Amino acid sequence: MMTADAQGPDIATRPSRPHRLRNRIVGLARLSPTGAVGLAIILFFAVLAVFSAWIMPHDPVASYTDRILQAPSSEHWFGTDGNGMDVFSRVIYGARFGFGIAIPAVLLSVVIGVPVGLIAGYRGGYLDEVLMRFFDGLRVFPSIILALAVVAATGQSLFNVILVLGLLDSPVFARVVRAEVLSLRASVFVEGAVAAGNPTWRILFIHILPNAIQGAMAQVAVRAAWAVRISATLAFLGVGIQAPTPEWGAMIRQGAEYMITGQWWVGVYPGAALILMVFGLNLLGDGLQDVMDPRRRAAK
Repeated sequence: MMTADAQGPDIATRPSRPHRLRNRIVGLARLSPTGAVGLAIILFFAVLAVFSAWIMPHDPVASYTDRILQAPSSEHWFGTDGNGMDVFSRVIYGARFGFGIAIPAVLLSVVIGVPVGLIAGYRGGYLDEVLMRFFDGLRVFPSIILALAVVAATGQSLFNVILVLGLLDSPVFARVVRAEVLSLRASVFVEGAVAAGNPTWRILFIHILPNAIQGAMAQVAVRAAWAVRISATLAFLGVGIQAPTPEWGAMIRQGAEYMITGQWWVGVYPGAALILMVFGLNLLGDGLQDVMDPRRRAAK
């Protein structure tokens, strides 16, 4: 039996859990510096969204009628808007809508697009043609025009915005997964699964999906950036989420009215937050592609 003294050196040289976590983070940062920067930006906004109730100095929808359009000061760091609301608190709270739209919209796109891509790529034939032509029809129209029309027809609510964005973006995931399935369905392990008598659903979701999902997962952050940008555009055009809800697009729309009269802070700060979040998501998406695609990483 090994004594405690013999075990001591091994235990002493084994890195602790915090050190192992730190080493993994450093390793990922070295593997994709752009992804690490994007992740840091998104974590920053995630902290704002989760802890907004403790960070905000004022109620984001409270109107101070005696402080309308006040410039940035020690009391109102980002100034106040045309309704006397604290812009700093509204920008912080707006992070909730950024994640609250991007995450459900992308999840809906994945839930719709990935199974369709699996089935279309594996079955082929007329089913593949019908499904892909339908999704091609969704991509023919400019996304913002189609989103404007659908949201205007169905109603200006958060649920409708998420539903429209998720449906419009699902062809991206369907196309990526379908391309992977087309190259995998003639593989030896798939033929072996078929010969073993596995049902179709098991072949698709147990054997093919784990090997075909990487390309789709690398697109998640980029498509989340698209969802944030389009939802803000809808609100800016007066079709999406409306004021006084503290959503960045609606805040930029209100701020544009005061830009020419010199009250720049009403629209500049939410615009900067929107740009930074979209930038972070795009960097994160680029990093995910580096991590999941060895050929791209080798090319760099």
